[in-house]
Amino acid sequence: MTHPTSRRRPVAVLLATTMAVAGCTSTTQDPRSPASPANSLRPLPQNTESLTLDPADFSTTIDNPYWPMAPGASWTFRESDTTGTQQKVVVTVTDQTKRIANGVTARVVRDVVTEDGVPVEVTDDWYAQDRDGNIWYLGEATTEYENGKPVNTDGSFEAGVDGAQAGIAIPAGPAPGMTYRQEYYAGQAEDRAGVITVGQEQVQVPFGHFTKDILMTRDLVPLEPTVQELKFYAPGVGPLLSIHLDGNGGRAELVAHAPGNPDRALHRRAPDGSRKPTRGTDSYRLAHSRALHDNQRLDAAGRS
Repeated sequence: MTHPTSRRRPVAVLLATTMAVAGCTSTTQDPRSPASPANSLRPLPQNTESLTLDPADFSTTIDNPYWPMAPGASWTFRESDTTGTQQKVVVTVTDQTKRIANGVTARVVRDVVTEDGVPVEVTDDWYAQDRDGNIWYLGEATTEYENGKPVNTDGSFEAGVDGAQAGIAIPAGPAPGMTYRQEYYAGQAEDRAGVITVGQEQVQVPFGHFTKDILMTRDLVPLEPTVQELKFYAPGVGPLLSIHLDGNGGRAELVAHAPGNPDRALHRRAPDGSRKPTRGTDSYRLAHSRALHDNQRLDAAGRS
């Protein structure tokens, strides 16, 4: 998964250093554990289990506060690693939707990685939100480039094709100890994650200083057992940074964010297939406004 739902690519995962985070705790449950609190009405998918999803339960209006994806929203990250590689990642929520093979209609989110202005990887990720507020990851179409030219589409998959299964990008009501799979395509994409802390961390990135209700998760990759990645999210903003605990490590940080316009996705599908106004638009605006207000207040205090 891209980040915030990462694939194993040279730098295009949101990396950060532990110096950017304060207040980490070691008393939370290891996400390898199969146990998962029942904070959601729908059990979160685990490991290799096969699911049949009801398309009527899903919407392309995504307003989970830990990653609100209003059309037009964007996140720009500056990345570097210990080998000196530097890349730019721009994640943009498009107006486009895609009907996935499993029947769910997903929002298309474009992830563009460049180095010195030359494309390294371009990916369309597919997300949808269920009625509980969980954000589901339904696959991706990705192209890698060398010297500005496309060379392969390794890592592409679609839920419902060749046994591939959807997973969770961000759970609703995250709580420490909650676990879930992020994706499953046998032998190619088997990422899992767990919630480590909620409200115990502080994050400093160029976009601002965030102290309230930070969500920290940990990703594990069974296909690459040494890979571990910590990710950090702020309510009303979304992904801020992550820490890779393996390989070359490195740092990537949120340098810019635009919230998009939730009014461009005003309707969701009701269980009977009809359309009705989406829930959560006002809560999205309020969460984003509060997050930016707190950020501006902290920056002002730091300058005084």
